[in-house]
Parts: sequence; structure tokens; C-alpha cells
Amino acid sequence: MNRDLAVYSANKAMELIGIDSPSGFTAEAAKWVKNEFEALGYKAEMTVKGGVVVDLGGEDEKDALLLEAHVDTLGGMVAEIKSNGRLRIANLGGLRADNCEAENVRVYTREGKIIEGTMQLCNASVHVNLSYTDTKRTFDTMEIVLDEDVKNSDRTRALGIEVGDIVCFDPRAKITDSGYIKSRFLDDKLSVGILMGLAKFMKDNAITPKRRVYAHITVYEEVGHGGSASVPAGVTEGISVDMGCVGTGLNCTERTVSICAKDSRGPYNYDVVGKLIAAAKKENAEYAVDIYPLYGSDVEATLSAGSDIRHGLIGPGVYASHGYERSHIDGVWNTLKVLKGYLSI
Repeated sequence: MNRDLAVYSANKAMELIGIDSPSGFTAEAAKWVKNEFEALGYKAEMTVKGGVVVDLGGEDEKDALLLEAHVDTLGGMVAEIKSNGRLRIANLGGLRADNCEAENVRVYTREGKIIEGTMQLCNASVHVNLSYTDTKRTFDTMEIVLDEDVKNSDRTRALGIEVGDIVCFDPRAKITDSGYIKSRFLDDKLSVGILMGLAKFMKDNAITPKRRVYAHITVYEEVGHGGSASVPAGVTEGISVDMGCVGTGLNCTERTVSICAKDSRGPYNYDVVGKLIAAAKKENAEYAVDIYPLYGSDVEATLSAGSDIRHGLIGPGVYASHGYERSHIDGVWNTLKVLKGYLSI
């Protein structure tokens, strides 16, 4: 496995990040994912729910492995068209108002129009608002200021905007010369890119794993039920390929692959975690084992829905989760190495 594969994975993630896809608004991103896997030579099918299941090949269909990543992201939905023509929004997933101040947005109308704007504190001028510093940032104290000449709700509705329309935030994606990957929504489009990199590696090297391997790119992870359906027959293990958490009290960095032993919903399968550690050692991957205090994953939704499987979670280290996130090519590379090693265990 060549390190250039990590660059390929990151570049694919950048392409995918350029397609807006908050939970509930993922059709275009899922279509792109399906086309990309098919271009690599794999059979990919859309689920009724809107996700993509890919058959990556392999021999033993009664002891199959399911790799799960999600294409849905955080975002917003128009909750109110205010009398001044501006918008109050409700969050989709774990979007935080205090992390979105002064961020550019796109509002998608039901008729297919895209209206640009910015999320600002209400009365956002520092020279006017004496309570600017003390105001708590919430979705009630902040608003979308549209880049259109609107001064009342009628003018805004005339643009085609209505309650229920989707609000997407500018990801500001870039890869630095030093290898850092910066963007909103690396959770989890970076790992979708990683699964594409793994698929390319397997195809380019004519690798047929001992066990059948499937990928499920889910579309509702951020709201809790992404991996709850569409588990292929014969799957005995599921691994979420998501982000690794970087923060105080954790060992993971942006340059390592994180192996999660436990999160807010409980421990991951002891044997699967052990095999992931063994795969990391086998492939000389830089890794960390951590406990995430505030986290849930696709594969836990799979178990909650009743699937009788063993489960695990890995991913490249991501700093500032659910905000303007940052990872590194090395983290992508180490995640790919663990996945490669796991296929041969």
C-alpha cells in the first residue's frame, strides 16, 4: 500500500465535501458516491433509505465484514421567516449556534433555487449592540441574513424560501502544503474518501479478501439512525469508519488512527477492538486507543436495530469536531493501513 493512496482518499473527500448534504438532503452526495464506486469497478446499490451499499468482494459470505461511513453532515432548516425578512433556523444534527457565527450559508428552496446568506448574531454590529459580548449564541439569538434585498417576510417568501428549506454551511475545505486537511464536515466525508481509497487499493492489486466485505455509506448518522438498516446477509462484524476524537484527556492526534474502546453508548466488542489493535501493529500504523465521552456511531445504530454482529470503531484523528475540523494526511494513511491489516486477520 502506497502513501499516495492517502492523498487520493483526501482528494476524493474534498470533492465530496463540495456537495452539500446535511441529514435529510443527501441525494446528490449519495449519487456521487455510487458513481465513484462504480467507476472503480464495484457493484453499488442505492438503499430505499437513500444510502449506498457496495460489494467489495471476498470469499466467505457467511462471515462477512461491513464497513460503515456516513455522507450526511450537520446543517440547518428554516424554522421561521421573521418579520424583518431574515431567517431563524433549527439545527440538523449536532450543529452548534456558537460555532456558526459569521459563516456563509446556502438556502435551498423546494423549487431548486439557491439563495446565499450569512449566519449572524441578531443586531450584529459591535458599534451598536452594547450586549454583543454578553449575548449567548443560540438559534434564537442568531439569524440568517440573506444576500438579497429583503426587508420583510413577504419579500423573502417571494424568493421561494419557506419553512422546511435546507440551510447548508460553507465548508471552507483545503489541504495545506504541510498535509493538514481543514474543513467542516470531515466528519464523516473524510472516511468516505478513505473507504474509496481502500476500494481502489483492492481493485488495483486484485485483492480478494478471505471474507466478504461490504461498505455501507449511510445518510442519517448525524441524527442517530444511519446504520439501522440495509445490513447484507452473512455479516458478522461491523466497523464504523468515522472520525477519531482529538481533545483533552485523549491519546489520539490528527496524525494517528484512533481505535475506540468505548463511547457514550458503551464498550465496543472486546475481540474486535483487539483485532484492530493487532492490525495496527501488523501494518506499523501509528494508533491510539481512546474512550470518547460524547459520541455515537453508525454501527451502534446497527446493533440497536437488532443486528446480531460484533462491532468496532476507527477513524483518523479530527480536531474541533462538529466545528471547523482539522485532520492530516498521516491520519488518513494510518487508517488505511489498519483497514488493510484487518482484512487479512
